[in-house]
Amino acid sequence: MNPDQGAIEKIAQLLAGSRRAIAFTGAGISTESGIADFRSPGGIWSRYQPVLFQDFLDSEEARRRYWKMKREGYHELKMARPNDGHRALARLEASGKIIAIITQNIDGLHQDAGSRRVLELHGTGRYCICLSCSKRFSPDEIQARLEAGEEIPVCSHCGGLVKSATISFGQSLPADVLAEAFDLSMSTDLVLALGSSLVVEPAASIPLQAKNNGARLVIINNAETPLDRLADVVVHRAIGSTLSQVLNHLEGV
Repeated sequence: MNPDQGAIEKIAQLLAGSRRAIAFTGAGISTESGIADFRSPGGIWSRYQPVLFQDFLDSEEARRRYWKMKREGYHELKMARPNDGHRALARLEASGKIIAIITQNIDGLHQDAGSRRVLELHGTGRYCICLSCSKRFSPDEIQARLEAGEEIPVCSHCGGLVKSATISFGQSLPADVLAEAFDLSMSTDLVLALGSSLVVEPAASIPLQAKNNGARLVIINNAETPLDRLADVVVHRAIGSTLSQVLNHLEGV
């Protein structure tokens, strides 16, 4: 038996014996759908410095840079489709093997795959919002305005600043979502940490808190993470193929 097969069987056994398993996902699951992360060479993040939230509020030039970056990244998000990893998690939820997905991603691919209980720690790219009156706008509408020459979209209702509903650096995470995620970390008996570097706080504390509270921890990620030494199972390979094999093993149990 090769080491990967042993790990796959162990993950399947942990899921089979779990009652309140959760998944915690990061950018690594979406790179398998063609969405570049911060570390991807040639990706949008290699060409633009992130705009801090306070700079967005204070500086017209910062808002111009923000929307230039959003305009360029629009088609990558628009064209992305769920991969085997997203679909496997949806199947695990549908079969009762996991009860929720906590994600650092903003692409909505978990929902597209059929997952129902998805906690988006860093917001969503599926709509834009006026920071003054909370009116929502479709990213398609905002993109059309950008491509028509508008550099800094403003609210058509009140004239306020419009921003993607994603969480920017320096912006507070949604308190209700964060509280629910930490509540889950205290009640779960198994965490699947998938495609996350497990270094971005406060999100990275969620799997650690679960582990410290007695939960089992499975990490599937291409690179090493700070929590590898604490995990019950670590797999350094693609998420989609690994979870597909786990599903096949579960269905054969």
